[in-house]
Amino acid sequence: MHKPGDVVLGGLFEVHYTSVFPEQTFTSEPQQPICKGFDTLGFRHAMTMAFAIEEINNNSDLLPNMTLGYSLYDNCGALVIGFSGALSLVSGRDKQFPLQENCSGTPPVLGIVGDHYSTFSIAIANVLGLYKMSIVSYFATCSCLSDRQRFPTFFRTIPSDAFQVRAMIQILKHFGWTWVGLLVSDDDYGLHVAQSFQSDLVMSGRGCLAYVEVIPWDSDPGELRRIVHLIKTSTARVVIVFAHEIHMIQLMEEVVSQNVTGRQWIASEAWTSASVLQTAHFMPYLSGTLGIAIRRGEIPGLRDFLLHLSPDQNDNSRYNMVRQFWEHTFKCKFDPADWMDNEGAICTGEEDIKGVETEFLDLSNLRPEYNVYKAVYALAYALNDMLQCEPGRGPFRGHSCATLQNMEPWQLVHYLQKVNFSTPFGDQVSFDENGDALPIYDVMNWLWLPGGRIQVQNVGEVRRSASRSEELILNEDEIFWNFKSKEPPRSVCSESCPPGTRIARKKGQPECCFNCIPCSEGKISNRENSLECISCPEDFWSSPQRDRCVPKKTEFLSYQEPLGICLTTTSLLGTCICAVVLGIFTYHRRTPIVRANNSELSFLLLVSLKLCFLCSLLFIGQPKLWTCQLRHAAFGISFVLCVSCILVKTMVVLAVFKASKPGGGASLKWFGAMQQRGTVFVLTCIQAAICTAWLVSASPAPHKNTQYHNDKIVYECLVGSTIGFAMLMGYIGFLAILSFLLAFLARNLPNNFNEAKLITFSMLIFCAVWVAFVPAYINSPGKYADAVEVFAILASSFGLLLALFGPKCYIILLRPERNTKKAIMTRGIKS
Repeated sequence: MHKPGDVVLGGLFEVHYTSVFPEQTFTSEPQQPICKGFDTLGFRHAMTMAFAIEEINNNSDLLPNMTLGYSLYDNCGALVIGFSGALSLVSGRDKQFPLQENCSGTPPVLGIVGDHYSTFSIAIANVLGLYKMSIVSYFATCSCLSDRQRFPTFFRTIPSDAFQVRAMIQILKHFGWTWVGLLVSDDDYGLHVAQSFQSDLVMSGRGCLAYVEVIPWDSDPGELRRIVHLIKTSTARVVIVFAHEIHMIQLMEEVVSQNVTGRQWIASEAWTSASVLQTAHFMPYLSGTLGIAIRRGEIPGLRDFLLHLSPDQNDNSRYNMVRQFWEHTFKCKFDPADWMDNEGAICTGEEDIKGVETEFLDLSNLRPEYNVYKAVYALAYALNDMLQCEPGRGPFRGHSCATLQNMEPWQLVHYLQKVNFSTPFGDQVSFDENGDALPIYDVMNWLWLPGGRIQVQNVGEVRRSASRSEELILNEDEIFWNFKSKEPPRSVCSESCPPGTRIARKKGQPECCFNCIPCSEGKISNRENSLECISCPEDFWSSPQRDRCVPKKTEFLSYQEPLGICLTTTSLLGTCICAVVLGIFTYHRRTPIVRANNSELSFLLLVSLKLCFLCSLLFIGQPKLWTCQLRHAAFGISFVLCVSCILVKTMVVLAVFKASKPGGGASLKWFGAMQQRGTVFVLTCIQAAICTAWLVSASPAPHKNTQYHNDKIVYECLVGSTIGFAMLMGYIGFLAILSFLLAFLARNLPNNFNEAKLITFSMLIFCAVWVAFVPAYINSPGKYADAVEVFAILASSFGLLLALFGPKCYIILLRPERNTKKAIMTRGIKS
């Protein structure tokens, strides 16, 4: 189709979707291919370009005083025909026109709208780029066409597949579909999409492909059968298809044959609006399909323009194509010879197109047409900007401008790159540095309504946000799901790992296929699908669910727990008994049994025992610095004071016995009251010195021990210096053993002095307790070590208290008749 003008724009459209090539021989005349299968929508695309140019010519504000013309070529669904048409547009000559005086042909064009297919556009743009010819495609989406090194003059008003792929990934992400199948056509469009989809999906970390299959171009039945069987047996319930209508028809025939249901189909822009698939035959399987569709637009006046098309017009350049449309629509022929049996209907040209139900006049869903419209206007605005250039201020060499008489295609490319305008529908049109339009897609949903009606409704859109990321807006309430649950399907290889577990990849399988391994003790994961578990901080431990860190339980000998209460009660009981005994002795301080063997030492011994009972309380409660430092010092000094008193009392017993023998009176001068006090003081000061040196050099300190239990913090006191602790215990042991030996030596003294037996028995208990203490202490963890030490303190203290003061209290309280000097001298004290 051709219309002359001051400037001519070319167009490449698919008016026929298939072609037949006659067999050629070297001897026969070349024969042109025969185009078959009239494509009504393809013809409407071409008519949209014609309408846009007519509208521009009628617009006094755009390209005034200049007329645009057009030359439209049909690619007949074949690359060789489309490529031939593109070269004809550039060279300015069609096949062979009847010669006239000036041998004229179709005039050259300044820019081209088309082609339909990515593969065709790649081939054409590769060659026409050498001519610096502007090409604005309305349907070629291959992301490879954004390569400015290969295609410097290629532009398009449809988003590239790179954006479409990211838009689909956004849909997958929105519904949580991480396990999907991908089918692509066996051409540049499909193969580039497959590569882009796989790389973008990996980069997004949002899913995996269960399979990637290429739909054969030649409709191989065996291959289609294998692909559909794979879809049927795969666990992926979402199938994404980047293919053309003809491939989808062949694929769906096999889907119907194998009755593959329960799949959510995701359509690329190439077949989202394909009415040929929206039939009762396919809809049981395709109902609920979600698809990415080209932005829908409105073109005022297009319907009237289409209604005025008629084969009766005298415009011979349009006659042939319109006549084919007429014959296809009304199922008639203009030439009766075209009917093989001469019985078909004859076209008159007077048929009313309004009375025919045809998708040609259904303008409710203008998508490719809207892109054609924008492509024509983009070329027109670029041409308008070029012609408005002021001489001397132009962008070309020497600040020159292009003129209508000498303009060249490469000059138009410069202005086309900078074009920026808005359509009557309100969409902005401009191109980025790669020649791509501002990306925006509609999200469509296929419904099979009661009564068999089919509706493709808009349920959202995907556009590029200000941050250059994809922004998905969906109206989920409007989406129809072709499942019994009427809910989005689950399509995952493995269910998400909940918090408290980590992902363990399955060997040899995609990363979306994994096992969920519970986190080990002390580690957590607080989000889904964690790749690893993180360790809790030192003072924290994992919860039973392993989804959060909780403070570790603390363990120490507490006043609130039963063991601590028992030990505290026992300590206070011992202290009270000491106080009672001290009161009894104070009250009966003048009686012989109290005054015997230095009553002052007895009072001091009772005080020291009281301190021994009280020092055990320092081992109960949470260890702090002062309690750790004081507990062993108080324990050591108290016990040394106690044992020193017992040692001195034992030595006094021996001295008195020795003094009772002839010539032994001199020995008593060394054991007077002052000497006894001095001995006790000196022996106690030695222990105090040991404690002081210990505290100064390596002081005991509180410590959080996590070695006993991973989930507990055991508060304990580190001794600081093992040598200091050993010297403290060793010194007490030395005094205790010395007292025991001396008392043991005096056990057979006459009954008058048999307090030595009581001392011997008390020290035997004391030594037995502390000998047993050592292994028990070493083998007791945490708070039980403190409990063992407290028990040893209390046991030895009670042993000394009962053994030394029990018999005396018995006599004082229950046998007062024996509490006389005479009785003591004659009978002694019996234990």
